[in-house]
Amino acid sequence: VTLAKNGVDVRLFEQNDHFGGKMMPVNEQGYHFDFGPNTITMPDVFREVVRIGGLDPDEELPFIKLDHHTRNQFKDGTVFDFSTDREFMREQLSHLDPKVCKKYDLFLNEIERLFNLSEKHFLHRTFSGWSDYLSLSLAKSMAKVRPLQSMDHFFKQYFSNPHILQALNRYSTYVGSSPYQTPATFAMIAHLELNEGVYYVRGGNTRIADSFVKAAEKQGAFLSKNTKVTKILTDGKRATGVELDNGDVAEADHIIVNGDLLKAVPELLPDVKRPHLSDKKLQSFDPSISAYVIMAGLDTNLEQLHHHHVLFSNNYQKEFVQLKAGDYAEQPTIYIGTSSKTDPELSPEGDNCFILVNAPALNEGQFDLQIYKELIYDHLAEAGIPIRKHLNVEKVLGPEQIETKFGAYRGSLYGPSSNSRFQAFMRPFNQSQDVDHLYFCGGSTHPGGGSPMVVLSGQNVANKILGKIVQIE
Repeated sequence: VTLAKNGVDVRLFEQNDHFGGKMMPVNEQGYHFDFGPNTITMPDVFREVVRIGGLDPDEELPFIKLDHHTRNQFKDGTVFDFSTDREFMREQLSHLDPKVCKKYDLFLNEIERLFNLSEKHFLHRTFSGWSDYLSLSLAKSMAKVRPLQSMDHFFKQYFSNPHILQALNRYSTYVGSSPYQTPATFAMIAHLELNEGVYYVRGGNTRIADSFVKAAEKQGAFLSKNTKVTKILTDGKRATGVELDNGDVAEADHIIVNGDLLKAVPELLPDVKRPHLSDKKLQSFDPSISAYVIMAGLDTNLEQLHHHHVLFSNNYQKEFVQLKAGDYAEQPTIYIGTSSKTDPELSPEGDNCFILVNAPALNEGQFDLQIYKELIYDHLAEAGIPIRKHLNVEKVLGPEQIETKFGAYRGSLYGPSSNSRFQAFMRPFNQSQDVDHLYFCGGSTHPGGGSPMVVLSGQNVANKILGKIVQIE
């Protein structure tokens, strides 16, 4: 959208039959599911793209703010709801964690500070090489965002109730990582949900992708579905075009790879042409977690379910140890997104439950997804959520399907994990160090995973090509 708006001849090739990557609609027998993302923050990021594309953001993207947005449920019957309503949050804290209730405003101020620093110095940058890290302002700001502290340790400075800590620690999974290893910088995600708010687009969050397609085509971009790129063509060290699976060649002055570069780069360029992103280098990255997904259409509406509902395990730390070891958690934390609670027209026959469990990135072992499904249904039934009894429609996807469908390295959702400071802050660059005029955007590069970050990544690369990146000091 950004490039086409500025007069660039843009051609986009997508291997799937939909645009938007993991922002994929799934429609089964009258039930609509958003494969992802179910939780939307930073709505202005999406609205701005639509505005640049010459469309009315209010008409294209009717965002609904969910004030009490996430029900956190625990094995002992404790319930704790996340909300942007500070008084509502203090009331809950007064019962669950009374000693720290007075610290809540200090906590909100600190996570806002972390976000503001990140937005000013990091989110709107592209990184083309190590020299881009030598900015004095960037170094100073990096030192101020708690890079040496873990997310779990940071939250423990403010809260003591284990259930509240567990609910907050789940924010690390938004970047596919462990709260016990992820830098505290990413606690800024809590700011987006607890200060700014969680949103939903009426008609389904996948309307965001639909509106981007409409905006791009309005600005003259050519978009082609069901068209797989098989090779990046080069002349010496310069990218010159791409070869498609039908044998056609599309010449280009600039090429942007918007996909998981850990998988896309070795498929599109031979190892000899990319010493800075060699197979050995790419395989050294620790991938983010994957997902095990059940899309369940029910024959009824379960009153106990909320739009965003999380059923936590008893031992969160053990869960991440098992995932790190390449194993599925014996007692997983289960997320259920039921958008029909806010938008009943999406699923008039009953609830449209999008059930997601953290899964390890693919390894060589085999795993029975059907047995695991029954385990998840058992845990839900024990928690008073009888999904199995009310099934009308069921569709299951695991890491293998995610790898195939979305070109995701080992099925990981966010490219490299943020389980180390190096991978959290020094992700693969937005511009190739080996091939001129080749760029990368998306969740596997800067600024990181999550749909708002992915959009900013694309805009940053577009502005870099257009010569509009302003040095931030």
